[in-house]
Amino acid sequence: MINYKMDIDHINLKQISLWLFFITCLGCKEIDHTIKIACIGDSITYGYGVANRENNNYPQQLQNLLGDDYEVKNFGVSGNTLLKKGDYPYWASDKYQEALAFVPDVVYIKLGTNDSKVHNRIYLDTDFEKDYKNLIESFKQKNKNVRVVLLLPVPAFTKDSSSIWNPVIKEQIIPLTQKVAFDTQSEVLDLYQLFIDAPQLLPDTVHPSSLGATRMARRVYEDVTFKSQEETKLFNVSKGQDIKQSSFHGFVQNDFLYKGTYCKVVEPKRVAEGKPWVIRARFWGHEPQTDIALLERGFHIAYCDVANLFGNSEAVKRWNGFYDFMTENGFSKKVVLEGMSRGGLIVYNWAVENPEKVACVYADAPVLDGASWPGGMGEGKGSLSDWERFREAYHIISEDKLINFKENPIHYAEAIAKAGFPMMHVCGEADTIVPVDENTRPFEEKITDAGGNIITIYKAGVQHHPHSLENPTPIVDFILRATNRKINFAIVPSPSSEYRSGAGWKQGKGWWYQMSDIDSLCRITKNLDILLIGNSITQGWGGGRTLTTYNPGKVASEIHFKGLKYISGGISGDRTEHVLWRLQKGNYNVNQPKLVTLAIGVNNFAYNSANEISAGIIKVVELMETTFPDSEILFFGLLPTGLDKHSDRRKKHDAIHESIKHLGEKKAVHYYNMVKVFSDENGNLNPDYYSGDGIHLKPEGYYVWGNFIRKKYNELIIKP
Repeated sequence: MINYKMDIDHINLKQISLWLFFITCLGCKEIDHTIKIACIGDSITYGYGVANRENNNYPQQLQNLLGDDYEVKNFGVSGNTLLKKGDYPYWASDKYQEALAFVPDVVYIKLGTNDSKVHNRIYLDTDFEKDYKNLIESFKQKNKNVRVVLLLPVPAFTKDSSSIWNPVIKEQIIPLTQKVAFDTQSEVLDLYQLFIDAPQLLPDTVHPSSLGATRMARRVYEDVTFKSQEETKLFNVSKGQDIKQSSFHGFVQNDFLYKGTYCKVVEPKRVAEGKPWVIRARFWGHEPQTDIALLERGFHIAYCDVANLFGNSEAVKRWNGFYDFMTENGFSKKVVLEGMSRGGLIVYNWAVENPEKVACVYADAPVLDGASWPGGMGEGKGSLSDWERFREAYHIISEDKLINFKENPIHYAEAIAKAGFPMMHVCGEADTIVPVDENTRPFEEKITDAGGNIITIYKAGVQHHPHSLENPTPIVDFILRATNRKINFAIVPSPSSEYRSGAGWKQGKGWWYQMSDIDSLCRITKNLDILLIGNSITQGWGGGRTLTTYNPGKVASEIHFKGLKYISGGISGDRTEHVLWRLQKGNYNVNQPKLVTLAIGVNNFAYNSANEISAGIIKVVELMETTFPDSEILFFGLLPTGLDKHSDRRKKHDAIHESIKHLGEKKAVHYYNMVKVFSDENGNLNPDYYSGDGIHLKPEGYYVWGNFIRKKYNELIIKP
């Protein structure tokens, strides 16, 4: 019983307010802040063809990534069209009515694939845009504040032009969808480019596999968790200044003159915190996939014309003024520089004068030496007319001046390296217009020798064109990392969607079965001595697993773990994020194992930087400390990788271990870098222990590892 009687003489206003708030809240129900997300779509959203569909369809994977603060529902229907006149219109489905009744806060719509069929495509020009707008409006009528995001269809690799047909998807459905996004101010995410280079993720040529669904779920997760800022007026221009607006692939493009120079700024639908921006040099709109991907992530894309100035002092002066204009209007003080071909001249010449203003440089088949192009003084063809303009721009009026000319980026390489900003070059190795051996390769060598930070991607057999990458993800990730905006999925707990029998599993017994099998073993094994946690290398121990087929460490385990109860808790393909999920959701400590081993991280190599992998490993160890409070933890980080000690893999391995070795200072964590144990006298991985991939152990390698683990078990647990 609560006594509400109070001494009125001693009450102040603040006490009254708190008292009334307390009484009011006694009857309050808990406010539900769960964000509701509806995934609208066809068979791709439904998860047709996805192994273990219930767990691995993309909306369910999205739910697993987001956690309990979100409610994600799958309203996909196989075969459905956006078109009302289509053969199976989404409008007629029960799922559509269920989605409306759900009254979502966010709607992701991925329709259009089935509209590309020959009997449906006849209505595209007349009805697609109208029907899409009506669909969007139907959700806005249910919730006027709903966020609507249009997902561009994934590509189709079919051969039958009467069925789902990629040219129709690319040339009709995607532009129409982008127009709808522009007209309705809806957001848009480009899934097409994310799959254009990965037909293996669409095994039947149309439907993404479970791993393809992971790619979709992660992209949508990035969008859901995106941190935006409230936008103020884009920019202020002088009184009476005209601004022409148009659509840039569904985004608003502003064209205007600034101090007599032709400029452009494209606005994202949501502005990222800090208002990051890109200034692009030359060839506006050519191979725009990187720019589109950055717009989706809240960057502004800008252009200030410096045509035919070849990066000279006048060009630098124009960019200086434009930079001041942008930053005075609230844009980030550090800008991303993007230069294609001759655009390489201005981005680097401006960067040399303004190193503190550069976030990073993305250069694509860049001109770095005017003598190479347009001069044509090497192996390249050159351009006589452009060479005359180049000489005029730099006032090269004599041969002596030409010989002593040192105003190309190639001449500034040491200063650029010392500036410290990261660089990425994407080049065709067969380029005969701007030969890489006269431009990027010597530049890269000078930058590296001077301690600079440069990444190069050389496209085998590719000429000067096409620029960029079909799937711009490596470029986008580079820019996001350089601007501290990249989501590190190595620290986001998530289940795996792996399903291959080639992973050493019985047919049809994918990741979820493997997790369940380990969980069952942990629950039923009393007095557990050793629990080994990791990926396929750990899985190879065997350890009572019933659903695996390849156990190269079984003999070694029978020798070294004899008399002990042990479980192999390794799952092929696992990365740090998957182990985090398993530790959170599993019952691994139900019988309190005496010793727990951890070897994880090598499968993150293809997806994460060394710093990102280190962060993932650190988070796993921290979770293990709370999960196994009474166990000793034998921590290996990741086992050695990279057969050659000078290989890039080994360098990455060493960088990770340098970042995680401090974890060995924890009381119950015993850290060991096994590189010396598994190496020969030259420091290379011993071929007697390692397979040819420089990752997996041979039976002899397991013997060495097992012997090491048993000795540490005796020291830590038996303690003579």
